[in-house]
Amino acid sequence: MTDYIARRSLDEYLFIPHLFQGFPEIKEALISNRVQAGFLVAPLAVALRSQGVPIKIVYLGHRYGSAAVVKKDGPVRAVADLKGRTMAVPSRFSDERLLLSRALDQNGLAPEDVRVVEMTPADVAGALASNAIDGFVMGEPFPSQAELGGYGRVLFQAGEYWPDYMSCVLVVRDEVIARRPEAVQVLVDGIARSGLWLDAGKSEREYAAEFVGRYYYNQPPSLLKWALTQPLDRVRFNPLSPRRDDFELVLRLMREHHLIDKPLAFEDYVDMRFAEGAAHETAWDYPVGPGRWDPDAADD
Repeated sequence: MTDYIARRSLDEYLFIPHLFQGFPEIKEALISNRVQAGFLVAPLAVALRSQGVPIKIVYLGHRYGSAAVVKKDGPVRAVADLKGRTMAVPSRFSDERLLLSRALDQNGLAPEDVRVVEMTPADVAGALASNAIDGFVMGEPFPSQAELGGYGRVLFQAGEYWPDYMSCVLVVRDEVIARRPEAVQVLVDGIARSGLWLDAGKSEREYAAEFVGRYYYNQPPSLLKWALTQPLDRVRFNPLSPRRDDFELVLRLMREHHLIDKPLAFEDYVDMRFAEGAAHETAWDYPVGPGRWDPDAADD
């Protein structure tokens, strides 16, 4: 989970990343203006805006990338088997919580049929392995971690119950949008180009997993490679433009679950100009293969 501060340096924009362990910490940093932009799960971003927090959604981080996981050799073989079970989600204001509710509804279960608990993503692996929970619905790489650890099995991927599912969204504080729209556009353009580059193929995703896992996220590259390639559409980075229909569905589900108490117009929480500005961007020109920079060489 990364947030950004935009500053001007030598006529170029420098975006300084900050790594957070959970969405509550990102939320507080945005509210207090310690960071001016960041990735939040969509329902939380909408809820904060409805509460008067001066942020707007300007882009998406990715689509899909969330899954329900249960014990590998446990009794849950289908969604209907979740009745009476305990499932963990990262937050009540998360896409994963809404995704679980859609899966339950489409399989004839009521919300009260399943005990839902909130849990920090980093804790779900141990909780599942120790039988403290029966399963979880989380974003990557936690489903992949459970699979590779040999104790978890994917019950369903997000796309099975939510076509074009979107998870994290990029939000920016209002004063930055008003005073530095060019910086916001540079940031969105970069994310757009990175997403197009990642969606080019398996080799790009494997390279990104190797670099980011070792030098940024401090996670095993093999874990990130699995999350990005098994299969390739497990996480998608295109299209990332906010779409009205997608958010109207999110708001409807939020109102059904009493997460928001008043209607909110799309334009109240989304600023489309930056996505529109990035619509004609192309992937970064960074071929991956023999002769390119080798991450191992950086240690020499």
